Amino acid sequence: MTERIEITETSVPALPRGVKLRFDKQRDQWVLLAPERLFVLDSIALEIVKRCKGEANIDEIADDLATSFSAPKDVVMKDVIALLQDLTDKRILTA
Repeated sequence: MTERIEITETSVPALPRGVKLRFDKQRDQWVLLAPERLFVLDSIALEIVKRCKGEANIDEIADDLATSFSAPKDVVMKDVIALLQDLTDKRILTA
């Protein structure tokens, strides 16, 4: 078993090879497609995942989201880390 990757403010998240962000016309929803798995994204998760391009770290992503949605950065940071940790634990995201 591999060691758990811990998501922190300095982590730079990205979708790994084989995982795609797509709009599913049949479901009329955004989804993450992974080998033999599908994850339906709500509007908040979509905004977070769209920023996971392997370019910005978690702190920068949280700052961008806090500015875009006029929300407190500390609350946004908590939500971003929780979602991305869950996706990383499921091997849907790399950091």
